[in-house]
Amino acid sequence: MTLNVTPSAEERLGELKKKFDAQTEKPTKTGFTNCHIHTTYSFSPYSPSEAVWRAYQAGLATAGIMDHDSVSGAKEFIRAGEIVGLPVTVGIECRVRTDGTPLYGRRINNPDQLSVAYLAIHGIPHGMIDRVDEFIAPYREKRNIRNRKMCERINLITEKSGITLDFDHDVLPISMNREGGSVTERHLLFALTKKITALCPTPEEAVAFITDKLGVTLSEKVKGQILLGRETPDFYEYDILGALKSGLVSKFYIDADEECPHITEFIALAEEIGSVSAYAYLGDVTDSVTGDKKAQKFEDDYLPLLMDTLKELGFRAVTYMPSRNTDAQLSRIMGLCRDYGFFEISGEDINSSRQSFICPALAKPECAHLAPAAFALIGHELAATEDVAKGMFRPDAIEKFPSLTDRVNYYSKLEF
Repeated sequence: MTLNVTPSAEERLGELKKKFDAQTEKPTKTGFTNCHIHTTYSFSPYSPSEAVWRAYQAGLATAGIMDHDSVSGAKEFIRAGEIVGLPVTVGIECRVRTDGTPLYGRRINNPDQLSVAYLAIHGIPHGMIDRVDEFIAPYREKRNIRNRKMCERINLITEKSGITLDFDHDVLPISMNREGGSVTERHLLFALTKKITALCPTPEEAVAFITDKLGVTLSEKVKGQILLGRETPDFYEYDILGALKSGLVSKFYIDADEECPHITEFIALAEEIGSVSAYAYLGDVTDSVTGDKKAQKFEDDYLPLLMDTLKELGFRAVTYMPSRNTDAQLSRIMGLCRDYGFFEISGEDINSSRQSFICPALAKPECAHLAPAAFALIGHELAATEDVAKGMFRPDAIEKFPSLTDRVNYYSKLEF
């Protein structure tokens, strides 16, 4: 299975309309929501149209696009939602520098380097999508400078085994770079994955190459998934990619710097466009749900300091993925969000064919507030699209509904 980058957005939307019109039975709505779906404009098997179709087929009540360093798929995502009648929301995820803040020098929520954090802007008013792209485009260009250097580092590891990567011929073509998409470490590893599967005809040979030639240690779970490649061809390359991301990145990674805006610039952009700035809580990792994160400590040892810092900087929300956290982690982050007055957003980080669009953890009683929050986010987005001053965190809304609970309740019931 490869990234689908050939058809245009109009062609993809046309195919979506055909599939929607041809269906003989509509999927059953589950009530589940997902505000964090990646597409081919960062890394995913799914175009924006295909992501919406799969969200619709899964019975999601809402869906949200969240690409790294790109909003170039947002307009297609919105139109796709209109075609299938699925409420959608748009956002962007990016990494920021934290120098000058109490977070500097710490492992935040980034597995690969200290002092850099993954953050999200949710609920972007539709008239502001181009402004966000204008802001982030220069950072994408700077990221590609580092991508090329990391590609060279990968070659130092693999060339003795008969594999080399060419950034222009092997990496860029499997991205949406030419249409404003970002190129990430996953693209480098996906290109490497394709070289491995071309060199190693069987899953057994691929496993041997990964462990013996690349020195990557595979857990029994991940090894078993890869060895089932003949039975699960749609997952095969993504399982290898996940293993490489967990075990190889540290060997070629170069710290991101100039490609990351400062955290204060991020907040300023979010406020300027009337969107919702959110910190992406990860939490200490033991057994990675997706197999692409090694056991590692993140924010849990200093959560109160983190929350103090986010509040002082002006963040509006915290976003998290319930399936990736323990019950104790979820209980703690939810309690801190209530204590600090942070809006809570949930979503599953979809970037692999193995992942489900449904997060069963949302069925837990303690997660019952997250579905109304997703609808409130959509209500905010549509209100702010009509008039930025009508957004959920604008002065008029805060004055009318000082209680965040009351505000969420109001925006969750808006109809447009």
